[in-house]
Amino acid sequence: MAGLGDLVLTCTGEWRLGDIVSSTTMIAEGVETTAAAVNLSRRFHTDMPITQQMGRLLKNEVTPREAMRSLMERTLTDE
Repeated sequence: MAGLGDLVLTCTGEWRLGDIVSSTTMIAEGVETTAAAVNLSRRFHTDMPITQQMGRLLKNEVTPREAMRSLMERTLTDE
């Protein structure tokens, strides 16, 4: 659920990832953490839909709206 906050901020904020990363001397830790988590989920064949959508969003593969829609339209499972 930690990634949900990042996703909501990305969806509602005026900033884009490139702007955030380039405008600060601090590390945008969620960027690297998300990539690592996506890689681990693939390695261990673990479904992590929020993390996967965050990874896609950070790589500009989906828009925030598409990521949210994908998450909200998922088939319900026991998680």
